[in-house]
Amino acid sequence: MQFLPLSPSRPVRVALVGFGNAGRIFHAPLISGVPGLELASVVSSKPAAVLAEWPQVAVLAQPTQAFDGPSIDLVVIATSNESHFSLAQAALLAGKHVLVDKPCTVTLAQTETLLALARERGLVFTVFQNRRFDADFLTLQQVIHSDVLGRIVHFESHFDRYRPVVPDRWREQALPGSGLWFDLGVHLVDQALVLFGMPQSIALDTACQRDGAQVNDYFHAQLRYGDQHPDLRVILHASALVPAVGPRFVVHGTLGSFVKYGLDVQEDALKAGQRPSLSALGHWGQDPQPGEIITVQDGQRTRAC
Repeated sequence: MQFLPLSPSRPVRVALVGFGNAGRIFHAPLISGVPGLELASVVSSKPAAVLAEWPQVAVLAQPTQAFDGPSIDLVVIATSNESHFSLAQAALLAGKHVLVDKPCTVTLAQTETLLALARERGLVFTVFQNRRFDADFLTLQQVIHSDVLGRIVHFESHFDRYRPVVPDRWREQALPGSGLWFDLGVHLVDQALVLFGMPQSIALDTACQRDGAQVNDYFHAQLRYGDQHPDLRVILHASALVPAVGPRFVVHGTLGSFVKYGLDVQEDALKAGQRPSLSALGHWGQDPQPGEIITVQDGQRTRAC
Protein backbone atom coordinates (compact mmCIF):
# COMPACT_ATOMS: atom_id res chain seq x y z
CA MET A 1 0.00 0.00 0.00
CA GLN A 2 1.23 3.48 -0.88
CA PHE A 3 0.76 6.57 1.23
CA LEU A 4 1.06 10.26 0.47
CA PRO A 5 4.42 11.67 1.62
CA LEU A 6 3.40 13.90 4.52
CA SER A 7 5.99 16.32 5.80
CA PRO A 8 5.88 18.32 9.06
CA SER A 9 7.56 21.22 7.25
CA ARG A 10 5.20 21.45 4.26
CA PRO A 11 1.58 20.35 3.92
CA VAL A 12 0.30 18.31 0.99
CA ARG A 13 -1.22 20.90 -1.35
CA VAL A 14 -4.57 19.76 -2.76
CA ALA A 15 -6.44 20.84 -5.87
CA LEU A 16 -10.17 20.06 -5.77
CA VAL A 17 -11.78 19.57 -9.19
CA GLY A 18 -15.50 20.25 -8.96
CA PHE A 19 -17.53 22.31 -6.49
CA GLY A 20 -20.96 20.74 -6.77
CA ASN A 21 -22.58 18.96 -3.84
CA ALA A 22 -19.76 16.43 -3.44
CA GLY A 23 -16.97 18.99 -3.64
CA ARG A 24 -18.66 21.72 -1.63
CA ILE A 25 -20.33 19.65 1.10
CA PHE A 26 -17.83 16.81 1.57
CA HIS A 27 -14.41 17.25 0.03
CA ALA A 28 -13.53 20.88 0.73
CA PRO A 29 -14.42 20.75 4.46
CA LEU A 30 -12.79 17.35 4.97
CA ILE A 31 -9.59 18.35 3.18
CA SER A 32 -9.34 21.47 5.33
CA GLY A 33 -9.96 19.42 8.47
CA VAL A 34 -7.10 16.94 7.93
CA PRO A 35 -3.76 17.92 9.48
CA GLY A 36 -1.08 17.91 6.82
CA LEU A 37 -3.43 18.78 3.94
CA GLU A 38 -3.98 22.24 2.48
CA LEU A 39 -6.84 23.13 0.14
CA ALA A 40 -4.80 25.19 -2.31
CA SER A 41 -7.10 25.52 -5.33
CA VAL A 42 -10.56 24.67 -6.60
CA VAL A 43 -11.52 24.12 -10.22
CA SER A 44 -15.00 25.52 -10.75
CA SER A 45 -17.09 27.49 -13.22
CA LYS A 46 -18.61 29.41 -10.29
CA PRO A 47 -15.71 31.27 -8.63
CA ALA A 48 -17.99 33.49 -6.54
CA ALA A 49 -19.55 30.45 -4.86
CA VAL A 50 -16.11 29.02 -4.04
CA LEU A 51 -14.66 32.28 -2.72
CA ALA A 52 -17.72 32.91 -0.56
CA GLU A 53 -16.81 29.81 1.48
CA TRP A 54 -13.07 29.54 0.87
CA PRO A 55 -11.69 33.06 0.25
CA GLN A 56 -8.09 31.94 0.66
CA VAL A 57 -8.03 29.42 -2.20
CA ALA A 58 -7.19 30.00 -5.86
CA VAL A 59 -10.13 29.38 -8.19
CA LEU A 60 -9.17 27.86 -11.53
CA ALA A 61 -11.27 27.70 -14.66
CA GLN A 62 -9.83 24.49 -16.15
CA PRO A 63 -8.61 21.20 -14.62
CA THR A 64 -5.40 21.40 -16.67
CA GLN A 65 -4.41 24.48 -14.66
CA ALA A 66 -4.42 22.34 -11.51
CA PHE A 67 -2.67 19.42 -13.18
CA ASP A 68 0.08 21.68 -14.54
CA GLY A 69 0.60 23.50 -11.25
CA PRO A 70 4.05 22.52 -9.90
CA SER A 71 3.03 23.18 -6.29
CA ILE A 72 0.02 20.81 -6.37
CA ASP A 73 0.70 17.37 -4.87
CA LEU A 74 -2.75 15.79 -4.81
CA VAL A 75 -5.79 16.16 -7.07
CA VAL A 76 -9.25 15.34 -5.69
CA ILE A 77 -11.86 14.73 -8.40
CA ALA A 78 -15.47 15.44 -7.45
CA THR A 79 -17.16 15.75 -10.84
CA SER A 80 -19.79 13.72 -12.69
CA ASN A 81 -19.07 10.00 -12.68
CA GLU A 82 -18.54 9.66 -16.43
CA SER A 83 -15.76 12.30 -16.30
CA HIS A 84 -13.73 10.54 -13.59
CA PHE A 85 -11.61 8.44 -15.95
CA SER A 86 -10.41 11.17 -18.27
CA LEU A 87 -9.68 13.63 -15.46
CA ALA A 88 -7.88 11.06 -13.29
CA GLN A 89 -5.83 9.87 -16.24
CA ALA A 90 -4.76 13.43 -17.09
CA ALA A 91 -3.82 14.13 -13.46
CA LEU A 92 -1.76 10.93 -13.18
CA LEU A 93 0.01 11.68 -16.45
CA ALA A 94 0.87 15.09 -14.99
CA GLY A 95 2.53 13.36 -12.03
CA LYS A 96 -0.13 14.07 -9.40
CA HIS A 97 -1.46 11.76 -6.72
CA VAL A 98 -5.20 11.30 -7.26
CA LEU A 99 -8.27 10.66 -5.13
CA VAL A 100 -11.54 10.16 -7.03
CA ASP A 101 -14.98 10.48 -5.54
CA LYS A 102 -16.96 7.24 -5.63
CA PRO A 103 -17.67 5.43 -7.86
CA CYS A 104 -14.09 5.35 -9.05
CA THR A 105 -15.08 5.04 -12.73
CA VAL A 106 -18.08 3.70 -14.61
CA THR A 107 -16.34 0.49 -15.79
CA LEU A 108 -13.89 -1.97 -14.26
CA ALA A 109 -11.60 -1.65 -17.28
CA GLN A 110 -11.25 2.10 -16.72
CA THR A 111 -10.31 1.60 -13.08
CA GLU A 112 -7.78 -1.10 -13.93
CA THR A 113 -6.19 1.22 -16.51
CA LEU A 114 -5.81 3.98 -13.93
CA LEU A 115 -4.40 1.61 -11.31
CA ALA A 116 -1.81 0.34 -13.78
CA LEU A 117 -0.83 3.90 -14.71
CA ALA A 118 -0.47 4.90 -11.05
CA ARG A 119 1.71 1.87 -10.27
CA GLU A 120 3.86 2.55 -13.33
CA ARG A 121 4.50 6.12 -12.17
CA GLY A 122 4.78 5.41 -8.45
CA LEU A 123 1.73 7.50 -7.58
CA VAL A 124 -1.13 7.06 -5.13
CA PHE A 125 -4.48 6.50 -6.83
CA THR A 126 -7.49 5.72 -4.66
CA VAL A 127 -11.23 6.25 -4.28
CA PHE A 128 -13.12 8.25 -1.67
CA GLN A 129 -14.96 5.91 0.71
CA ASN A 130 -16.01 8.13 3.60
CA ARG A 131 -18.63 5.65 4.81
CA ARG A 132 -15.84 3.47 6.19
CA PHE A 133 -15.59 6.11 8.91
CA ASP A 134 -19.25 6.39 9.85
CA ALA A 135 -19.67 6.07 13.59
CA ASP A 136 -22.22 3.27 13.32
CA PHE A 137 -20.04 1.27 10.92
CA LEU A 138 -16.97 1.63 13.15
CA THR A 139 -19.09 0.44 16.10
CA LEU A 140 -20.46 -2.43 14.01
CA GLN A 141 -16.94 -3.62 13.21
CA GLN A 142 -16.05 -3.62 16.91
CA VAL A 143 -19.19 -5.59 17.78
CA ILE A 144 -18.58 -8.22 15.09
CA HIS A 145 -14.87 -8.58 15.93
CA SER A 146 -15.65 -8.94 19.65
CA ASP A 147 -17.49 -12.23 18.92
CA VAL A 148 -20.30 -11.22 21.28
CA LEU A 149 -22.74 -12.15 18.48
CA GLY A 150 -21.02 -15.44 17.76
CA ARG A 151 -20.74 -16.61 14.16
CA ILE A 152 -22.49 -14.12 11.88
CA VAL A 153 -25.20 -15.72 9.73
CA HIS A 154 -27.27 -12.73 8.57
CA PHE A 155 -26.31 -9.14 7.75
CA GLU A 156 -28.57 -6.40 6.42
CA SER A 157 -27.41 -2.92 5.47
CA HIS A 158 -30.12 -0.41 4.54
CA PHE A 159 -29.75 3.15 3.27
CA ASP A 160 -33.39 4.11 2.89
CA ARG A 161 -34.72 7.63 2.61
CA TYR A 162 -37.94 9.36 1.57
CA ARG A 163 -37.24 11.62 -1.39
CA PRO A 164 -40.32 11.31 -3.62
CA VAL A 165 -39.46 14.22 -5.94
CA VAL A 166 -36.74 13.52 -8.50
CA PRO A 167 -34.23 16.40 -8.29
CA ASP A 168 -32.86 18.06 -11.41
CA ARG A 169 -29.23 16.90 -11.27
CA TRP A 170 -26.94 14.70 -13.33
CA ARG A 171 -27.14 11.82 -10.83
CA GLU A 172 -30.82 11.41 -11.73
CA GLN A 173 -30.32 11.55 -15.50
CA ALA A 174 -29.82 8.63 -17.87
CA LEU A 175 -26.03 8.95 -17.97
CA PRO A 176 -23.24 6.40 -17.45
CA GLY A 177 -22.69 5.92 -13.72
CA SER A 178 -25.96 7.52 -12.61
CA GLY A 179 -28.60 6.00 -10.36
CA LEU A 180 -28.83 4.90 -6.73
CA TRP A 181 -26.74 1.73 -7.23
CA PHE A 182 -23.73 3.75 -8.38
CA ASP A 183 -24.41 6.43 -5.75
CA LEU A 184 -25.16 4.57 -2.51
CA GLY A 185 -24.61 0.98 -3.59
CA VAL A 186 -20.87 1.47 -3.79
CA HIS A 187 -20.84 2.50 -0.13
CA LEU A 188 -22.78 -0.55 1.03
CA VAL A 189 -20.74 -2.92 -1.12
CA ASP A 190 -17.50 -1.40 0.19
CA GLN A 191 -18.63 -1.84 3.80
CA ALA A 192 -19.56 -5.47 3.11
CA LEU A 193 -16.10 -6.04 1.58
CA VAL A 194 -14.46 -4.57 4.68
CA LEU A 195 -16.51 -6.83 6.95
CA PHE A 196 -16.60 -10.11 5.06
CA GLY A 197 -14.24 -9.95 2.09
CA MET A 198 -14.99 -10.68 -1.57
CA PRO A 199 -18.28 -12.52 -2.17
CA GLN A 200 -18.54 -15.49 -4.48
CA SER A 201 -21.68 -14.16 -6.17
CA ILE A 202 -24.08 -11.24 -6.13
CA ALA A 203 -27.71 -11.04 -7.23
CA LEU A 204 -28.92 -7.50 -7.90
CA ASP A 205 -32.45 -6.19 -8.43
CA THR A 206 -32.92 -2.51 -9.38
CA ALA A 207 -36.00 -0.46 -10.22
CA CYS A 208 -37.16 3.05 -11.13
CA GLN A 209 -40.00 3.61 -8.66
CA ARG A 210 -40.54 7.37 -8.40
CA ASP A 211 -42.69 9.28 -10.87
CA GLY A 212 -40.39 10.64 -13.56
CA ALA A 213 -37.37 8.56 -12.55
CA GLN A 214 -34.89 8.03 -15.40
CA VAL A 215 -32.46 5.82 -13.48
CA ASN A 216 -32.74 3.32 -10.65
CA ASP A 217 -33.85 4.72 -7.29
CA TYR A 218 -34.20 1.27 -5.67
CA PHE A 219 -31.84 -1.66 -5.33
CA HIS A 220 -31.77 -4.93 -3.42
CA ALA A 221 -28.58 -7.00 -3.56
CA GLN A 222 -27.87 -10.43 -2.07
CA LEU A 223 -24.26 -11.50 -1.57
CA ARG A 224 -23.22 -15.14 -1.14
CA TYR A 225 -19.80 -16.25 0.09
CA GLY A 226 -19.62 -19.92 -0.86
CA ASP A 227 -17.18 -22.11 1.05
CA GLN A 228 -15.69 -19.08 2.84
CA HIS A 229 -18.93 -18.38 4.77
CA PRO A 230 -21.46 -20.99 3.55
CA ASP A 231 -24.21 -19.99 5.98
CA LEU A 232 -23.77 -16.22 5.73
CA ARG A 233 -26.45 -14.15 3.96
CA VAL A 234 -25.69 -10.49 3.20
CA ILE A 235 -28.42 -8.10 2.03
CA LEU A 236 -27.72 -4.57 0.77
CA HIS A 237 -30.77 -2.41 0.21
CA ALA A 238 -31.62 1.21 -0.57
CA SER A 239 -34.67 3.09 -1.77
CA ALA A 240 -35.74 6.70 -2.22
CA LEU A 241 -39.38 5.86 -1.39
CA VAL A 242 -39.38 4.75 2.24
CA PRO A 243 -41.51 7.05 4.46
CA ALA A 244 -41.24 4.61 7.39
CA VAL A 245 -37.50 4.06 7.64
CA GLY A 246 -36.38 0.88 9.39
CA PRO A 247 -33.00 -0.07 10.88
CA ARG A 248 -29.75 0.97 9.24
CA PHE A 249 -28.04 -2.28 10.25
CA VAL A 250 -29.43 -5.65 11.32
CA VAL A 251 -26.95 -8.39 12.21
CA HIS A 252 -27.79 -11.85 13.54
CA GLY A 253 -25.30 -14.33 14.90
CA THR A 254 -25.36 -17.63 16.74
CA LEU A 255 -25.19 -15.82 20.11
CA GLY A 256 -27.00 -12.56 19.55
CA SER A 257 -28.13 -9.70 17.35
CA PHE A 258 -27.11 -6.11 16.69
CA VAL A 259 -29.67 -3.52 15.54
CA LYS A 260 -28.92 0.11 14.70
CA TYR A 261 -31.38 2.83 13.67
CA GLY A 262 -30.53 6.18 12.13
CA LEU A 263 -27.99 7.34 9.57
CA ASP A 264 -24.55 8.66 10.45
CA VAL A 265 -24.74 12.34 11.45
CA GLN A 266 -21.64 13.60 9.62
CA GLU A 267 -23.40 14.23 6.29
CA ASP A 268 -26.11 16.35 7.91
CA ALA A 269 -23.48 18.24 9.89
CA LEU A 270 -21.52 19.04 6.74
CA LYS A 271 -24.70 20.10 4.92
CA ALA A 272 -25.46 22.45 7.82
CA GLY A 273 -22.11 24.14 7.27
CA GLN A 274 -20.22 22.55 10.14
CA ARG A 275 -16.58 21.69 9.55
CA PRO A 276 -14.40 19.14 11.29
CA SER A 277 -11.41 20.78 12.92
CA LEU A 278 -8.75 19.93 15.45
CA SER A 279 -10.74 21.58 18.23
CA ALA A 280 -13.94 19.72 17.34
CA LEU A 281 -12.56 16.26 16.62
CA GLY A 282 -13.48 14.99 20.08
CA HIS A 283 -17.17 15.49 19.31
CA TRP A 284 -17.26 15.24 15.53
CA GLY A 285 -19.46 12.43 14.24
CA GLN A 286 -20.84 11.34 17.59
CA ASP A 287 -24.04 9.37 16.98
CA PRO A 288 -27.03 10.23 19.24
CA GLN A 289 -28.73 6.89 18.43
CA PRO A 290 -26.67 4.02 19.84
CA GLY A 291 -27.06 0.54 18.48
CA GLU A 292 -28.45 -2.29 20.59
CA ILE A 293 -26.95 -5.71 21.25
CA ILE A 294 -29.46 -8.44 22.12
CA THR A 295 -28.14 -11.70 23.52
CA VAL A 296 -29.78 -14.71 25.13
CA GLN A 297 -28.39 -16.19 28.34
CA ASP A 298 -30.14 -19.02 30.20
CA GLY A 299 -33.25 -18.41 28.15
CA GLN A 300 -33.37 -14.72 29.05
CA ARG A 301 -32.84 -11.90 26.56
CA THR A 302 -30.45 -9.16 27.60
CA ARG A 303 -30.07 -5.79 25.89
CA ALA A 304 -27.10 -3.48 25.89
CA CYS A 305 -26.35 -0.25 24.04
